[in-house]
Amino acid sequence: MTGGLLLNAIVFLAGAIVCVSIAKKLGLSSVIGYLLAGILIGPYVLGFIGDEGKDILHFAEFGVVVMLFLIGLSIEPRNFWDMRKTILGMGGLQVFLTILLGYFMFSFLGYTWTVSLVFGMAISLSSTAIAMQVIEEKGLMKTNFGFSSFSILLFQDLIVIFMLGAMPLLSNAGEGNAVGNHPESVNILDQLPLGIQTAAIILSIGLIIVAGKYLIEPMLRKVAKAGVRELLIASAIFIVVAISYLMEYVGLSPALGAFLGGVVLSNSEFKHELESTLEPFKNLLLGLFFMAVGASINFILIAKMPLTISGILMAVIVLKGVVLFISATVFKLKLDQKLLLTFSLAQVGEFAFVLLSFAFGLNILNQDQMDLMLVITALSMSLTPILSMINERLILPHIGTKEFIKRPMDHIAQKQKVMLIGFGQFGSVIGRFMRSHGVEATIFDHDSNRVDVLRKMGFNVYYGDATRLSLLESAGLAEAKIVICTVDNINVATDITMMIKKHYPHIEVMVRVKSRKDAYDILNLGVDDVYREYLDSSLTMAKDVLSKLGFRKHTLDRQAYNFVKYDEDIMRRLAKEPEHIEDDYMNRIKEELEYQEKMLNEDFKRGIVEFDNHWVSDHSYQFRDETEIS
Repeated sequence: MTGGLLLNAIVFLAGAIVCVSIAKKLGLSSVIGYLLAGILIGPYVLGFIGDEGKDILHFAEFGVVVMLFLIGLSIEPRNFWDMRKTILGMGGLQVFLTILLGYFMFSFLGYTWTVSLVFGMAISLSSTAIAMQVIEEKGLMKTNFGFSSFSILLFQDLIVIFMLGAMPLLSNAGEGNAVGNHPESVNILDQLPLGIQTAAIILSIGLIIVAGKYLIEPMLRKVAKAGVRELLIASAIFIVVAISYLMEYVGLSPALGAFLGGVVLSNSEFKHELESTLEPFKNLLLGLFFMAVGASINFILIAKMPLTISGILMAVIVLKGVVLFISATVFKLKLDQKLLLTFSLAQVGEFAFVLLSFAFGLNILNQDQMDLMLVITALSMSLTPILSMINERLILPHIGTKEFIKRPMDHIAQKQKVMLIGFGQFGSVIGRFMRSHGVEATIFDHDSNRVDVLRKMGFNVYYGDATRLSLLESAGLAEAKIVICTVDNINVATDITMMIKKHYPHIEVMVRVKSRKDAYDILNLGVDDVYREYLDSSLTMAKDVLSKLGFRKHTLDRQAYNFVKYDEDIMRRLAKEPEHIEDDYMNRIKEELEYQEKMLNEDFKRGIVEFDNHWVSDHSYQFRDETEIS
């Protein structure tokens, strides 16, 4: 058994590596690569994966749940409320118009009214997994098209609950088909009155909201204080699984529940840490999901009914595309946005698998009818990346460019031009000074206690390990102009600097260091802006000492400026010196320091003669003569 499991893992991973690499090399979406891998390893081509592909498909649907949770994290509650008109309006129009036209189309093809209605409901649902993956790959989430697509998909997740609830009514009204297996209760509330079901659903949603604020966030703070990263990963997965189970228990979509949970936590200091922690799991599970879809395509059935299947497939895509185009027109999207919406959501989605299987269990569909629509669903999902590519490369270039949504939606991302990593005593001064000038920064700190305190003080600070590129990218690293690194640990600062310089060389990096040795290390990474934390405070104290001894403050200010200038030059020269030859290195330092003192003394004397004579007092000259400074 273990050997079989490991063999399946090897087959799936090898297929993904080969096919996705080829797809990306050809400039295609990774989704096409995953689908192709699934087809190749599936039961109808190479035969590495048999009937277990269906079980893998159901397991991998958890990737859709994780994706909806991450999308929820990126949307503030106030923005979610602002979306209500688009969700209910555009989403409702698309679903109900598709069901209506689909019903008439399948009735025309000779199916009974119950079967036609089930087919109409099935084709009204689009694939959240494929559509959102394509949208994110193309960077279109912040366009009107991305906003509208997400609204439609979210409404579909809501309406599928009522579709499943209506199935028993269709079973009683229909003539019945070949004997199937009646499913057990859809959920724990299935046999209860509608009013109690509704109250339980509302209570469950309220429970998620309350738990997010008073249970989940305190739990994450406790986990963060433990300092064990594995616990944080386990906590993130636990949150998604628990919310999904609760929603499924009361008959709601797990994906919908995960989305609501994400929205509740969107203002949490752990937002970006959760995003970067769950992102790899989402990508892995979605890749597995796409491969399972490819493996589920029944090529034997396609060979038996090529004309019927291709005809219905094209009719479904055209019908749904027309409905999407009409919906986009009603809501006044521009032409390029309409086309993007039409080509991206014209497929039948993964919830159709659930809907069709449930209808089969209730004897609404017979085996042949279910198999036919399962093939149509899988093929339409497989065609989506290809249709999107055709639209992007052949149609859109002649139409226009992407139109970005209005400024208020910028709140979704909460991304700033400045990223401040480390908000201790050094970093907090920087943050406070910038904020006093109207400049906000995305702030990270790895001390959960400090994050908690600073958020109470009004700072928008996030908890997270900034050495992880995925964390910084989720917070908008690609859009940042400056990254300020003020962490105490030089090894951490070095890792962060190297990572940013490697992946985003255009971003300016400014680093705080404690010693000259640390400064050398950072300078050698190609960073120009290096700040030694004790330099300014030491010079300020030195100026105050000399001022109390009679030196003029404006002279000391000029000399301090010269001191920093010479010291910076020396530091940059010494950074290039090999430290392993200790005697040579120490002699070099001695020479540089002697040169610095000589230049400062000459500047001081020249300044007295050229700039300061008209400020001179007898007392100050007398003091300098006595101390032999002048």
